[in-house]
Amino acid sequence: MALPRVLVLVLAGGKGNRLELLTEQRAKPAVPFAGVYRLIDFPLSNCEHSSIADVWVSVQYQPQSVNEHLGGGRPWDLDRTNGGLMMLPPFQGSERGGFTEGTADGLWRQSELVRQFAPDALVVVSSDAVYKLDYRDVVDSHLGSGAEVTMVTTEVEADDASRYGIVEVGKGGRVTGYAYKPDDPATTTATNEVFVFSPEPTLDRLEALSRDVGEDGLEDLGDHLLPAQTKDGLARTYPLNGYWRDVGTIESYWRTNREFLDEEPPLDLDDPRWPVHTRGGRHSAARVLDDGRIENSLLSGGTRIAGNVRGSALSPGVVVERGATVVDSVLLPGARVRAGATVTRAVLDDGVDVGSGASVGGDGDITLVGRRARVADGTELAAGARYPEPEE
Repeated sequence: MALPRVLVLVLAGGKGNRLELLTEQRAKPAVPFAGVYRLIDFPLSNCEHSSIADVWVSVQYQPQSVNEHLGGGRPWDLDRTNGGLMMLPPFQGSERGGFTEGTADGLWRQSELVRQFAPDALVVVSSDAVYKLDYRDVVDSHLGSGAEVTMVTTEVEADDASRYGIVEVGKGGRVTGYAYKPDDPATTTATNEVFVFSPEPTLDRLEALSRDVGEDGLEDLGDHLLPAQTKDGLARTYPLNGYWRDVGTIESYWRTNREFLDEEPPLDLDDPRWPVHTRGGRHSAARVLDDGRIENSLLSGGTRIAGNVRGSALSPGVVVERGATVVDSVLLPGARVRAGATVTRAVLDDGVDVGSGASVGGDGDITLVGRRARVADGTELAAGARYPEPEE
């Protein structure tokens, strides 16, 4: 019996305002993670290990940052003659052309392409979370269930639940209630932005909703589409019981990077049965010089350590000079901490240069320094600072 025809649509077009300076010059899916990875590596690796070869990536904001990383899709076995990786930029030439204004709007704009492809199941995923999941298991559970949508769910902290789509679950996993980013969440069961749709009825419903909402637009999946499917009793859940972390805020991004410093990290990114793949760099081996001291940290290729590094994740090409100290921080590619400087509980973006004797961060909120910023010698940036300061 032939496998069902599955299409995965990766939503990679959002700006990700909650990541602040990290997404001023790159799309959220292209943000580095745990040294050598990018956030989009997780859904693409899930596609590869789920034996799904038809993957479309919707891009819009800062698309070159995603395009440069993905190339032809080879690391995820998507460089194929038939099928494989296809990029979906904004387009003109039809009534559906123009820039996307929300995830449901984006699906509506690409609906004709989806209909032409004629999949048995349409998997729609975001690319701002860290997890492993066999999408085919979710598809198999969905097909034949009678549902129009299967929502993959996870449990979240009560004080964080209002950031997500929250569901109430009845018998047999049927969704009996859905609220998108509610002020007063009814449960702590959240959708983790992985959805399996029955394509034809879902796209037909989007057409009808588009006419109903008029100029207000379809917005995100959680605004009109998922509530309508829930109201008609056509939504069910697929619980993800394993590790899942949304990294859509600076605090969660910093905290999740640090979880991978543990002796037994929450996910084995090198598990031979399910490795997370990324586009390989051209950096030489990391080098720790005579005076360098490393404790409980991630070091990527091309790093040069002559100072002290503790509890930190260092991306390729990071340099920590003699007498410099980096503690509980995330340093993205090419960041440099010069002699005598200290960096504490901070995120330094690509190419940041912390001058000699400068002090960045401290106990308290996470400090964020934007791409290629120069922190002058002897400067003090307090805990929780944003540098350069965002424009009003």
